[in-house]
Amino acid sequence: MSEKNREGKRTARERLAAERKKQRTAEKRRRGLIVGGAVAGVLALAAAGGVLAASAGKDDGASAGPVVTPSGAQGKDALAIPVGEDGARSTLTVWEDFRCPVCKTFEDAYRSTLHELTDSGQLKIEYHFATIIDGNMRGSGSLRATNAAACAQDAGKFPEYHDVLYQNQPQEADDRFADNGRLLDLAEKVDGLRTDAFEKCVEDGTHDSWVAKSAAAFRESGHQGTPTVLLNGKQLFEDGTLTPDKFKRMVVEANKA
Repeated sequence: MSEKNREGKRTARERLAAERKKQRTAEKRRRGLIVGGAVAGVLALAAAGGVLAASAGKDDGASAGPVVTPSGAQGKDALAIPVGEDGARSTLTVWEDFRCPVCKTFEDAYRSTLHELTDSGQLKIEYHFATIIDGNMRGSGSLRATNAAACAQDAGKFPEYHDVLYQNQPQEADDRFADNGRLLDLAEKVDGLRTDAFEKCVEDGTHDSWVAKSAAAFRESGHQGTPTVLLNGKQLFEDGTLTPDKFKRMVVEANKA
């Protein structure tokens, strides 16, 4: 073997080793932040462009059949499920995936603050949905859970069921939400939700094509991952110092403007 060939192979091996080390370091950091559950971890990941880059794997949101829009959905192409009063002066836009562990961390950290602000009429939230992990990890739990959440919206129980899904989120690699039976069992935690109409909506995948349309909108949006959170159109996590109390002050100040 010539010296030139040996050098070329050595360089290739070194590049491969360096890339593998880089990937292991990034994955270790990401997992540490997720498992730690700290708000700072959410901020660091979100500021870096989201924990689940859209380019990491195309989500499998494709579904045949007509698009059936959930009751009361709003925004462009009626892809947003609103929570709070329409007259609220500030709007929080949230892109999320029910299988996304950092979405859960964000929801757990900010849930009480978001409820306080929406219940008092200070904030309206527009929830948009992606199915990234179905593509990255394979499976259909993101799709199935989002369809069930849309069915809960039809029943007027979206906020309560939304919280139940995150409070009972399985591990990222566990596609338990793909089981409609599991989603129906969780509905029993919301008073009055598990009705024949809700069960049929979940089992039939009534809103599957709507979920697929939302997933496509996410891919085309330019957002890099979930959670993506914007207050009045501005990214919230740019400086990485946001806390629930600081967020509440931001909303109050925005409403005075």
